[in-house]
Amino acid sequence: MKPDLFQAPDYYNLDELLTDEHKLVRDAAREWVKRDVSPIIEEYAQRAEFPEQIIEGLAGIGAFGPYIPEEYGGAGLDQISYGLIMQEIERGDSGVRSTASVQSSLVMYPIWKYGTEEQRQKYLPKLASGEWMGCFGLTEPDHGSNPGGMTTNYKDMGDHYLLNGAKMWISNAPFAQVAVVWAKNEEGRIHGLIVERGMEGFSTPETHNKWSLRASATGELIFDNVKVPKENLLPNKTGLGAPLGCLDSARYGIAWGAIGAAMDCYDTALRYSKERTQFGKPIGGFQLQQKKLAEMITEITKAQLLTWRLGVLRNEGKATSAQISMAKRNNVDMAINIAREARQMLGGMGITGEYSIMRHMMNLESVITYEGTHDIHLLITGFDVTGLNAFK
Repeated sequence: MKPDLFQAPDYYNLDELLTDEHKLVRDAAREWVKRDVSPIIEEYAQRAEFPEQIIEGLAGIGAFGPYIPEEYGGAGLDQISYGLIMQEIERGDSGVRSTASVQSSLVMYPIWKYGTEEQRQKYLPKLASGEWMGCFGLTEPDHGSNPGGMTTNYKDMGDHYLLNGAKMWISNAPFAQVAVVWAKNEEGRIHGLIVERGMEGFSTPETHNKWSLRASATGELIFDNVKVPKENLLPNKTGLGAPLGCLDSARYGIAWGAIGAAMDCYDTALRYSKERTQFGKPIGGFQLQQKKLAEMITEITKAQLLTWRLGVLRNEGKATSAQISMAKRNNVDMAINIAREARQMLGGMGITGEYSIMRHMMNLESVITYEGTHDIHLLITGFDVTGLNAFK
């Protein structure tokens, strides 16, 4: 088992823009990843299994709802702290970061923002501690980039709602105790419902044969006449804007997380370039390899500045959905390109599990697609700058 020798690049001294609390939060997450994730993650990825024993550690570093107020079990941190935690976790593995992102931004966030006080008190403390895990049901077999076309629906049966439909590509589904599910009522309006494991007619079959996010559990949500108590409806926001508000929070976390994956690939390639000798000298001494490394650190630095500024805007309540889309698209694209370049620098060793690069590369193929594809985010930016809708 190779030691985790990761050293985070900070070419523009961005640490000077962080508070002492930010650095404490980040460093705690970094040390936890080095101790509890790096030594086991390759084995679990090879087995296509989520390491459930790390849930307690994720909760311990504040990865579940870091910005949720302390009265509900959260850490009460700001948005930059949230981003830094996601960066460090994804430096370890995108699938592990997905688990934390879903729990925080797609389960805890809507209950906190759109739920009743009773719902907050019932669910948030258990989700923050990791006692309960959650998942988010929006994507359907026939409705991915167009979630408003969903067919999952519920009917008012007097003393309860009757929920029918299916969701797919759902992180955490196989082991989640709670699902925040988006469905249309009889008038076609989208609402959020909290569905709990054990409700009759609710099942979560696992998705197998993935080449990406192999250390993350993915599944479906099947609703066959599921009776949902009326008190499980999220009352404080309806329409497509409700789930999209959750996705804003999650995409923001992804923008930070992708930097972590890129940092790990860069750091691995940089170290390898100084150790691997060809033609009588380290390969880092050749111009083409230096070109790759110089471009990597440049792109990482640009992404760091982009997300830091976005974090400031989020803290001030000024960040727009389009700004978040730009950061998600740019940073994931940046990370996947760095992973590919780093893999080439390692030659044949780059495809093995002895190094993290190929795993990051495969994971990022999912990250560049989920929560808004690369092309969809491009069109969001285009719509924002032109005012002309190219979606339809």
